[in-house]
Amino acid sequence: MGNFLSSETAAALARLTAIDADESAAPLERMRAIRTVLLHLDADPAALASVRDALAEGAGWPEIAAAAGLKPTAAKWRWQGTDAEIAARLDAGRKRSIRPSSVPTGLPGRSVAEAAVRLGVSPQAVYLQVSRGKLTSRTVELPDGRSYKRVFLPGDALSSTAASETAAPSTGPGQDD
Repeated sequence: MGNFLSSETAAALARLTAIDADESAAPLERMRAIRTVLLHLDADPAALASVRDALAEGAGWPEIAAAAGLKPTAAKWRWQGTDAEIAARLDAGRKRSIRPSSVPTGLPGRSVAEAAVRLGVSPQAVYLQVSRGKLTSRTVELPDGRSYKRVFLPGDALSSTAASETAAPSTGPGQDD
């Protein structure tokens, strides 16, 4: 192969090329080979080296972003700084992505999305029924300032045990749909 891709990326690319030449290659084998190349290319140090070379030659972040198919902010987030700074950013991003949802559990009633699924209608239809008085809703505000629209279907108990509940029917989407 060439002179800038890692040996793992070059091998994945060679395997994809061989599968591409094989008319009898199974569809799932083709898909695995494509995804493997994409994963290797995304992690290949050649991209970072290319960015650093382009910066050294005077290219700016808008040009680098355009070449990578990214916005300048995303390109900077991915490639700006030292190896340690980049690794720290990527690690922090991975930690954020695996963090459990911050939506609290145990709120009274149901979210607009849950009510919509239960009723077999769209979330907008739930808001419409609330505005027409056919369904009861409350906005539950937590001590940290977050608020959630909660809908009470027929048969649901109206609870007053939440941090702060106010009867505030809404005609527009809330935070939880």
